[in-house]
Amino acid sequence: MQGEMPFYENPEDALKAAVTALGGAKAVGIMLFPAKSMEDARTLVLNCINHERKEKFDYSQVIWIFREAKRKGHTSGFEWWSHQCEFEARPVTRDEQKDRLMTVVEQSTRTLEAALATLKTLA
Repeated sequence: MQGEMPFYENPEDALKAAVTALGGAKAVGIMLFPAKSMEDARTLVLNCINHERKEKFDYSQVIWIFREAKRKGHTSGFEWWSHQCEFEARPVTRDEQKDRLMTVVEQSTRTLEAALATLKTLA
């Protein structure tokens, strides 16, 4: 995780930093737009991170960019976005993700068992 969160003037600048951390517009373009030529994909990414252009990433692409940038050690772009929404963001480890999912599975199992027991008594 990075120490100091830089200031970005707009959301596109925060995305631009994440794209740079991923190897630049060409690298990201190839991954996000595999059906396009390398040059067209690069141009589209550059347009999407230019606040003066109408082209923008969709929500799933923004999530993908920030997730992949985090995996490369770059978190400041997403941290800036979260602060703009008045949230405090922090990276989550894979072990924390696994623990959260195990809790959901355990709670769901208990709920299903209770529902089945109730159904059995009604039958």
